[in-house]
Amino acid sequence: MDVHLRDLRYFVAVARERHVTRAAAALHVSQPALSKQLRVLERQVGAVLLRRLPHGVELTPAGEALLPHAQAVLERSDRAARDVAAADRRLVVGVSTGVGRGLLPAVRSRLTDPSAAVPGVDPRVRTVAWDDPTAGLADGTSDVAVVWAPVPGRVRTVELAREPVVVALPPGHRLAGRASVAFADVRDEAFLALPPGAGPLRARWLADEHRDGRPARVGAEVRTVEETHEALIDGRGVVLLAAGNAGALLRDGVTVATVTDLPPCALVLAWRADDRRPAVRAYVEACRAVVGARA
Repeated sequence: MDVHLRDLRYFVAVARERHVTRAAAALHVSQPALSKQLRVLERQVGAVLLRRLPHGVELTPAGEALLPHAQAVLERSDRAARDVAAADRRLVVGVSTGVGRGLLPAVRSRLTDPSAAVPGVDPRVRTVAWDDPTAGLADGTSDVAVVWAPVPGRVRTVELAREPVVVALPPGHRLAGRASVAFADVRDEAFLALPPGAGPLRARWLADEHRDGRPARVGAEVRTVEETHEALIDGRGVVLLAAGNAGALLRDGVTVATVTDLPPCALVLAWRADDRRPAVRAYVEACRAVVGARA
């Protein structure tokens, strides 16, 4: 069978969860995209693998036969990827748009210093859309990630920076020109939100914990700075963000105000809790050293 590893990974996740929607959330993909790839896999193997039930799915006999082989293939693939990464010390750093804060060049400088504890570590930065709150840690496409807390999954973190929360306002908004506002001033507005797949990060930037149980009114969903700016210009809602990211939106009449009664947001370096590779440890220690020097 000529099948993609991604499709086997999707199949194993659904087999584990016995539910397509829950598996999609765990994989940080949309449910329709997951269902489509499962159908592709069934066509490739020439058999029905899953039986749809009113409240989930179950494996067919063909699915039961495929599952242990799929798990073995994925385990060998993951082990090969880890071995290769450990051998050449390349490290993929997943970042969300605009979160660098000047930290990444300073970390690279420490890693390339001839006196570095683990020589030869070569970090490669990749930008990940906001709908993946782990910036590639969950699906293994990143080794470490610079992201906003909270980070879902079994990860460890080091705090890199802490910033006030601001609200970006559309042109002509009634609060435009104010330097600061209380959350109550904007709580009932339409908000721009991350996609549902962002999980706890979506809830964080909608300030769900500060709404007294009332759900946020979502005016639009956004995945990038550009989408956010366009939605603001169109007047589809306001949006919460870190103070350090506000500059990317301050044009075409968009303004920001500090939200005085929301807790600050934390920018963190995250890595998988079970990843003990020397290159990962070296990157973590370099980040700690840079943050300590700045403090």
